[in-house]
Amino acid sequence: MPTREFRLPDVGEGLTEAEILTWHVAVGDEVEVNQLLVEIETAKSLVELPSPYAGTVQALLADEGQTVAVGTPLIGIETATAAAGSVEASAAEDEPKLLVGYGARTEPQRTRRRRSPASPVSGRAPSMPAAPAKPRAKPPVRKLARVLGVDLAAVTSTGPDGTVVRTDVLAAADTPPPAPATASSGTRVPVKGVRKHMAAAMVASAFTAPHVTEFVTVDVSETLALKDRLGRHRDFADTKITALALVARAYLLALARTPIANGRWDDATGEIVIPPSVNLGIAAATPRGLVVPNIRAADALGLRQLAEAINELARTARDGKTPPEAMTGGTTTITNVGVFGIDTGTPILNPGESAILAAGAIRRMPWVVDDDRIEARSVMTLALSFDHRVMDGQQGSQLLADTAAILVDPGLGLL
Repeated sequence: MPTREFRLPDVGEGLTEAEILTWHVAVGDEVEVNQLLVEIETAKSLVELPSPYAGTVQALLADEGQTVAVGTPLIGIETATAAAGSVEASAAEDEPKLLVGYGARTEPQRTRRRRSPASPVSGRAPSMPAAPAKPRAKPPVRKLARVLGVDLAAVTSTGPDGTVVRTDVLAAADTPPPAPATASSGTRVPVKGVRKHMAAAMVASAFTAPHVTEFVTVDVSETLALKDRLGRHRDFADTKITALALVARAYLLALARTPIANGRWDDATGEIVIPPSVNLGIAAATPRGLVVPNIRAADALGLRQLAEAINELARTARDGKTPPEAMTGGTTTITNVGVFGIDTGTPILNPGESAILAAGAIRRMPWVVDDDRIEARSVMTLALSFDHRVMDGQQGSQLLADTAAILVDPGLGLL
């Protein structure tokens, strides 16, 4: 029976490499078409690759933690030979289709009986040596080990048949790790995946678009009062309304008055291109680095739908399950530095965008009210960075001032 190689496919968006995160099969496993084989990490998101073949796993050709280029063989699968001229034979000769945008699978994976290591293997290709034995562990345990930085190969297993279980990983995590290797200049930290992409994108943006940043500090007490009222409203009973959702809504309303802020500079033509809708990016800090998935046509959403979209975006980003298509096509971004207790900053534009709004921490502070008395009020600082090729100072100032005005008096959103 022939052994087929499955190579790292083109996962789209011009990405040329990916890191092998977790294998979900081992040598000797029998797999079916569309069964989950491996989880990989590209520069933008996690992608799960299903099997294009049915058969028996003969070799794993890439190790967990290894970064491989598109087209690199990942796995060898021994497939059954179909009758000549049959539909199955014809299909078997086709190369796997490009696997673009695979997201999280919700149905349980079916794993067939594992072949005994003592069973003879016929038809093994000479170039497909058996991979070293891997620690046996279920996918949730592998994920826990990855999060805690535990090497499964170094874990003492206590589960059935030598399987590594959750308590084994937790015990290994409590053991002090060996001191990291250092060079004369200090500890070296590899940069790859999302962090590598972020670093390259920020350098490209900072040295391409002429950045201008403006700041405004505003009293958002009325916005927080609205947030509390909405939390008690029956129409929002199942939706968590956050301050970020209200800032995003105010920003989207302000963008309608300054639509050029949603545009981008076209280097090829020297023109400003303004898309018909706002794809609002929300910067999210994850264990893998900063990601900026976006909400498509966010300007067409009401507050409840916008809040739900932001909540779902945050959940998928934390879980590393943001689909690749959500990481492209953004037109403007909000970054919520306030969640870290930071008042403000000078955010760097996402490449291809012309404006980014930073929302700082909300603090109780003395504030002059009605020009003659001081009260304790809830205060926030906003920072807007914009591309000075696309917007002049008046336009950037107008966008920031309009956003601030709506947060001071949410009723202005009705005008």
